[in-house]
Amino acid sequence: MRLLFAVQRFGHEVAGGAESFGRELATRMAGRGHDVHVVTSCARSYVDWADEYPPGESQFDGVTLHRLPVVRPRDNDLFNMLNVRVNAGDRPTPLYLQEEWMRLQGPVLQGYEAWLDERAGEFDAAAFVTYLYWTSWAGIPVAASQTPTIFHPLAHDEPPLYLPLYDASYRHASAFAFLTPEEAELVERRFRVRRPSIVLGAGVELDATGDAARFRAAHRLGDDPYLLFVGRIDPHKGSDELFDHFRAYKELHPGPLKLVFVGEPVRPLPPHPDVVVTGFVDDAVRVDAMAGALALAVPSYFESFSIVLVEAWAQGVPALVQSRCDVLRGQARRSNGAIPYGGFAEFEAAVDALVHDEPLRTALGEAGRAYVNDLYAWPRVLDVYEEFVTGIAARRRDIA
Repeated sequence: MRLLFAVQRFGHEVAGGAESFGRELATRMAGRGHDVHVVTSCARSYVDWADEYPPGESQFDGVTLHRLPVVRPRDNDLFNMLNVRVNAGDRPTPLYLQEEWMRLQGPVLQGYEAWLDERAGEFDAAAFVTYLYWTSWAGIPVAASQTPTIFHPLAHDEPPLYLPLYDASYRHASAFAFLTPEEAELVERRFRVRRPSIVLGAGVELDATGDAARFRAAHRLGDDPYLLFVGRIDPHKGSDELFDHFRAYKELHPGPLKLVFVGEPVRPLPPHPDVVVTGFVDDAVRVDAMAGALALAVPSYFESFSIVLVEAWAQGVPALVQSRCDVLRGQARRSNGAIPYGGFAEFEAAVDALVHDEPLRTALGEAGRAYVNDLYAWPRVLDVYEEFVTGIAARRRDIA
């Protein structure tokens, strides 16, 4: 098949769960012999959408990559002011303001809609990754007139999802590919649109084994146990709350336990003697960090899946997850590989149990790995996706 993927950022240096998911799915489908193209921005960071990669066509891990320049970097002061008005206001927001909010959020790409209008019909199907950004919002209605569109919304139960602005994205899509049952239920509840769909999940390498000693040496952790956070260090991802909970825990329970943040800081955390921040790291270092962790902490209130959670489980590492996120609570319940917590008291009790109960840690880690092995091994995910996309593409041929 000839497939097109559209994603807002693309590259090995790009941090972000949606972007990693889109990159892995596209390159692995290319590895199965499909002719895969990706249209994306020249940006590396979503904070400003500044062009960092050269525009034009190039090859990337078996994929033909089409990079388009960003029309304008994000003006965060202006965007943040309008963001409050649109998503936290006490009265309905006019559609023209929602559309301006979308343009300010970005990334608006030069010639993107014309590119899709001209090129999308060359593909058997076009897949759009994540609902939030301009690339999906502007792209799906254009591509849908040319070819079947498969929408990976990666939807969270968050304020932007309820903007009427997004209704057209879901109504124009030919099919949906969800990450979890909770995401599928959320989209059905919010948009009342029925399309062919699957709950796909995201793949993970089951044979990835990290070098814990190497990570410990590089970051001077010695033999100290540590909780691990992986991802964008951003208040919206729960990093500030996790830091505050950990600081309060250490005041009540002095000891060697550390908290390690692996990821790119959007806003710096306060200094703390037991908190380590590595900054952005490559995939190999991330795997090393997981190998040595007492547990992974996923404190986000808004998740559609959490790729890092299944990566940790693949190495037999247990987790602490935010119970106020339906997706994370559901993953914990189905896997028996994580302890959900809500608020400091439950966080304290969960950490205490993990620190002092090695059999519990082992049981959680083994259950998590078995769960991932059953559902999220890459060969299974790709088999399911390939069959689904083939069926969606065949519907077009039947109509034609």
